[in-house]
Amino acid sequence: MTSTYRRFFVLFLLLLLAGCASEPVIHPSKPNPTDIGRVPDYIEVRPIVGIYANQPAVTVFVQHMVHDYGFSEDYLNSLFSQANKLDSVLRLEVDPQVPPKPKYQGAVSPVPVVPPKPKPTLGWSSYRKQFMDDAHINNGVNFWRANAEALQRASATYHVDPEYIVGIIGVETYFGRNVGKTNTFDALSTLSFFTLRRAEYFTKELENFLLMAKEENYEPRKVIGSWAGALGLGQFMPKSFRKLAVDFNGDGKRDLWNSEDAIGSVAHYFSNSGWKFNQLVATPINGDIDAEYIILGTDNGNDFWAVGDNFKTIKKYNSSNKYAMAVHQLGQSIKQRYLSMK
Repeated sequence: MTSTYRRFFVLFLLLLLAGCASEPVIHPSKPNPTDIGRVPDYIEVRPIVGIYANQPAVTVFVQHMVHDYGFSEDYLNSLFSQANKLDSVLRLEVDPQVPPKPKYQGAVSPVPVVPPKPKPTLGWSSYRKQFMDDAHINNGVNFWRANAEALQRASATYHVDPEYIVGIIGVETYFGRNVGKTNTFDALSTLSFFTLRRAEYFTKELENFLLMAKEENYEPRKVIGSWAGALGLGQFMPKSFRKLAVDFNGDGKRDLWNSEDAIGSVAHYFSNSGWKFNQLVATPINGDIDAEYIILGTDNGNDFWAVGDNFKTIKKYNSSNKYAMAVHQLGQSIKQRYLSMK
């Protein structure tokens, strides 16, 4: 072997050994999700199947929850694939297919609007009978006795008269006996995507429900409430739950199906809405009317009631005059019987 050939052979061996000693360059075929901050494109998202499949409004909602709140698209698609359209809910919603009224776009008048004189709210007698009976009053007394410490503490903490906390829970759920039997995710999905008149409102509540479930570690398909999505003893809608529900028993979670948390949350709701402790709610009047008043139509004519700011606060819970008066009268009747039996 010539010296020139030998030199080339040695150089070849040295290059070969150097190549074997160096680390190989690895080109990954799939990106690491942590490197790009999103779910990689190669992960297949299962589509929605069932009644909510191929609905543009549902698709828009899912993408909104994914992009704005970080939900998994696959997780949400799975929830909607399991969801049902509830005809029973549609039958209870008033005029579900009537389009919403267009929002007023004109200029706001600088002249104060004089409110019209009150007109009678009809049907008070039959409405009152649903709540003003011995069963409601006695069960209210028992509820007060069982939760006296929580009611006293809620009243002191939030400066809300305890009889109105009891009155709300009595009218809403018969002191926890009627908290609802409807799957909340199904109810809100039905009202969001199969109605027109209040679809925007219920879609926002569905959004808040999913956020609430995430924050409180609830399984969305296991939560049960009213046909309209109201929850717990106080029947809070999800948006109100997130804003106003409190952990009043200190166990680390907000549970409106627990009487103590429900009492604290109702008191917090009233306090946040402007309740004034030990101030006028409503009082019957006759003759000259020199105050804000309402008229309730009864089987025997009209009842006239002067109402205070606290009556308006109750109406923030439910805007019906009949509802607010039922809470007032039931709360007062329970208080009277409770105090008489102490």
